[in-house]
Amino acid sequence: MLLRVLSLLCCACSFAVVAAPLPIPDQGPALRIQGSNTIGAALGPALVEGLMEHRGLQSVHREPGGGANEQRVVGKTRQGKTVTIDVAAHGSSTGFAALKKASADLAASSRPIKDSELVDLEPLGDLKSPEAEQVIAIDGLAIILNPRNPLNTLNTEQLAQIFNGEISTWEALGGIGGPIHLYARDDQSGTYDTFKELVLRLRGKPLAASAKRFESSEQLSDAVSQDPQGIGFIGLPYVRQAKAVAIVDGDSQPMLPLNSLIATEDYPLSRRLFFYLPPSNPTPWAKALVDFTQSSQGQAIVAANGFIAQQVQAMAVEPRASMPEDYQAIARDAQRLTVNFRFEEGSASLDNKAHQDLQRVVAYLKSHDKLNKQVTLVGFGDAKDDPQRAALLSKLRAMAVRRELVKSGVVLRDIRGFGAQMPVAANTADEGRIKNRRVEVWVY
Repeated sequence: MLLRVLSLLCCACSFAVVAAPLPIPDQGPALRIQGSNTIGAALGPALVEGLMEHRGLQSVHREPGGGANEQRVVGKTRQGKTVTIDVAAHGSSTGFAALKKASADLAASSRPIKDSELVDLEPLGDLKSPEAEQVIAIDGLAIILNPRNPLNTLNTEQLAQIFNGEISTWEALGGIGGPIHLYARDDQSGTYDTFKELVLRLRGKPLAASAKRFESSEQLSDAVSQDPQGIGFIGLPYVRQAKAVAIVDGDSQPMLPLNSLIATEDYPLSRRLFFYLPPSNPTPWAKALVDFTQSSQGQAIVAANGFIAQQVQAMAVEPRASMPEDYQAIARDAQRLTVNFRFEEGSASLDNKAHQDLQRVVAYLKSHDKLNKQVTLVGFGDAKDDPQRAALLSKLRAMAVRRELVKSGVVLRDIRGFGAQMPVAANTADEGRIKNRRVEVWVY
């Protein structure tokens, strides 16, 4: 079944996975992964299984680990030697703590590493370096309601007030149903960290004490789907029987957690999922898992588990009257790739994901014969006092991407800058401004 999924989902943009022999320890696990429940519940073990099968191991299967939310993936070499990999899923922060204690070889996180954690782990090397910080998938935080709830759209300001308890009834939102019941992930969860960062902290609001907290994403989703007054937030694969609503941030359009909007990270509650690999002395199995995950085979497993794979595809965009006329013209004649280039905070340098995506975009252009004047780059930015300055900066960002693509033989058709138009996030905080500073890729 796994091979069939891989053959259906593999794309041309693959990274070489060098299958050098990996050492088999005489005792104990070959690899210890700790961290995010979002990754560790299913995606992490599935990637480990894929790696083991890719390496020729046989009878690969999962077993319960030593505690709740812990699993062990087991396989056998052709010589009959047992290989085990442990996956513990207790929340993103526990992964970084385990790296510090040397009780894990790889941290799984559904949020970027915090500055305090970065300093804490300096003895292991720079965990923000491109080798260490590996974006393995894109996830969207879905805001879920009971399927019978008639509301279809909420904005991020309302979300903050709801989960803070300031808005406490459905009637206050124009709905029906009486008191709002809140459901949230636990404090160790990267899902909760992401919601706190994207929604609560930006507005200076803590989570209401009345919220029911869950370590399990599945249990949270099922609880909301059974409670007509419930609302919760969850990773995209865990919507299950609940109803996802469209989200507005600032002046953005209402956006459902659709694959295409999450792949480009335009959806307001989209997020990156990470592996953090200590760069000073990575274990061979940890490095092998990272490389496999970034390959087309690994990204096919990402997609098969309900997350958004980093596979470049072209999509048609319907021109809307709210778009600038020049942008509508591009949309009529070209297709947009499912990737946005973004930049390091306070920098004109491409971020770590963008460097990975450059390879994927070039591979796509080569395989579709679009290297010669078949690509337009479209830059956007955050609002400035001078619209002309915003337009110039947005074009300069597109030119920064152009410089990198030219190194791989891409000849651009056009470079455009649309300034602060068409925001995908509110410009009232750094996080929103960073999201708005983006470069789209369009192919003819």
